[in-house]
Amino acid sequence: MSLRSEIGSEIGPEIGSKVNSKIRTLLIAALIMVPMFAASVRPAHAGVFVSINIAPPPLPVYVQPPLPEPGYLWTPGYWAYGDAGYFWVPGVWVRPPTAGFLWTPGYWGYEGGVYGWRGGYWGPHVGFYGGVNYGFGYGGIGFAGGEWRGRVFAYNSAVANFGSVHVTNVYVNRTIVTQNTIVNVNHVSFNGGVGIQAHASAVEMQAANERHIEPTANQMQHRNFAAQDRSQLASVNHGSPATPAASNINAYHQVAQEHSRSQPISSADRSAGRNYNPNNREANQDQRISNGLRSGQMTSGEAARADRTQSRIDQQTHNDRAANGGRLTGQERQQINGEQNNASRQIYNENHNANSVKPNEVDNREANQQQRTANGLRSGQMTSGEAARTNRRQAGVDQQVHNERTANGGALNARQKQQANREQNRNSKQIYKEKHNNNTAKPEGKERR
Repeated sequence: MSLRSEIGSEIGPEIGSKVNSKIRTLLIAALIMVPMFAASVRPAHAGVFVSINIAPPPLPVYVQPPLPEPGYLWTPGYWAYGDAGYFWVPGVWVRPPTAGFLWTPGYWGYEGGVYGWRGGYWGPHVGFYGGVNYGFGYGGIGFAGGEWRGRVFAYNSAVANFGSVHVTNVYVNRTIVTQNTIVNVNHVSFNGGVGIQAHASAVEMQAANERHIEPTANQMQHRNFAAQDRSQLASVNHGSPATPAASNINAYHQVAQEHSRSQPISSADRSAGRNYNPNNREANQDQRISNGLRSGQMTSGEAARADRTQSRIDQQTHNDRAANGGRLTGQERQQINGEQNNASRQIYNENHNANSVKPNEVDNREANQQQRTANGLRSGQMTSGEAARTNRRQAGVDQQVHNERTANGGALNARQKQQANREQNRNSKQIYKEKHNNNTAKPEGKERR
């Protein structure tokens, strides 16, 4: 199933059409040129934009390869998105297009329910790159790895790895490294949402409006090499790419070609990569319950049944992963997918039967809780086990509201509304704690309880 069709079928027409409108221009095989992703700053240059509803994996930890020869500048590695999902583009030393220009890395930003990519560029100053700490001088603010002195680039030895290369234009400045570093112990790779909370400074905004040069042909070629290297796929390497960095583009080209010949990317890899998020299906079901409650198509009693079903699936997913080293076997994945298909039909039937309610404050509160659970699953802040607990609690509140409405002629009295609100407050606190503890859903094989 394609990314677009999955979103449309799983999260329902209201939100599905909204998200589809954001991704309908996505060309899976290649990035496309469209207006810049809305965020804190709008560079004057045209941006490379892609938007999806799956968060990029954490940044891998790696060692910078040595400088190949003086005159090269470091460009950090990043997660790109292609027809097989996320893949890692190795960090690499490259020649700048002109003297005096520095590289502003691209970054992922979360806004409006999707993750959007804003491409990097060359310019006289380093602009905003989401506050993402890519390392090796790109600590989240500016660049601390060196500076231009006339037409010659001087390297900060506190950052750059020279290896055996003799470099004469060298200085040491550890203070700038410390001052320009945004602490990112979890190696988060995106700005906004549950990611890095950074905004463009006045200086970065000014840099964004300067004359820019797009990535060089060599840089784009480098990205294309990585897109064809199966070992770079997140769904294959689980966040630890085989080649995290390279000393130069030609060296990696040879590696990528060999990998492409020995084990080319298959159609199964493409399907797995586009759906690479262990909790994506679970999140979509919670999203549909939220949509049904908010629209009035789903009553509290129907939502309670759907919540109980989803809680059982979430718990089964958690238990299977816990018993299998943090990941699902093919048989377990098939079994859970079958159960989610049954749950999907249940939600569809509940949303399209004759039972409906007029949208109201209590159901909107229930819908908001389901939305938060969906967001937690989708971002990775919430594990399947945590979602199972929140859905069980939500099912209890939904059932209580349904029973009291049934016993009271279809409406809640003031005392019952007050009681339901207190229950929802407790659920809200639980969801907050689940999303802000140390348990996060990592790519399969790394999920923690």
